[in-house]
Amino acid sequence: MTQATLSVRVNSEDKKGFENFCEQVGLNASVAINMFVKTVIREQRLPFEVRSDPFYNSANIARLEKSINDLKRGLGTEHELVEID
Repeated sequence: MTQATLSVRVNSEDKKGFENFCEQVGLNASVAINMFVKTVIREQRLPFEVRSDPFYNSANIARLEKSINDLKRGLGTEHELVEID
């Protein structure tokens, strides 16, 4: 089977953390990535759920930005967060 190189850029701290994890479970990064690729191909899906947080939709972000701008212009009031059990 012909081999090909897959080059991926990641944060250096993430790379170290990933390599440490792989070492702890007896793998190396290349084997772990190959396991991921084979699983995606076999199952035709990502082997984990990918979704966005609905809080961060465009309407909420616009509302938050408006509130921040209003506070900066002296409109509205800040309040303390209240913890409720």
